[in-house]
Amino acid sequence: MTLASLLRTGSPIVSIGPDATVFEAIGRMVEHNVGSILVTEGDALRGIFTERDYLRRIALEGRTSRETAVRDVMTADLITVSPEDSVDGCLATMTERKIRHLPVLRDGELLGVVSIGDLVRARLEEARGEVEGLKHFVTGGYPG
Repeated sequence: MTLASLLRTGSPIVSIGPDATVFEAIGRMVEHNVGSILVTEGDALRGIFTERDYLRRIALEGRTSRETAVRDVMTADLITVSPEDSVDGCLATMTERKIRHLPVLRDGELLGVVSIGDLVRARLEEARGEVEGLKHFVTGGYPG
């Protein structure tokens, strides 16, 4: 299964500009019920700001969210994937790199972002389908 099957056509990409405050970014994340927000400048992806960035770079460093620009605390060194990448490969990348969100790009164009929750949910649905297929096969109900 590839990421292309997970990306929802027409789903809004939740993003914010690098000069916005962390407070504004958090507000948008809460509004969209997401754990990360992409940082964009025009069509260019500049970084990602996550709940983990907030904890490490705002809360623990004693900064204030109303006075800190997103550009100062975002993760700029991004790991990105393509829609042709496999769900299992992305799960492995997330586990190895200890990250929970991956921006999806095709030829430099931002298509969306997948979370570890999205990938686990997709993998579980796939496994359920495999189990149902095996049940039908064992009980003689499998076509073919």
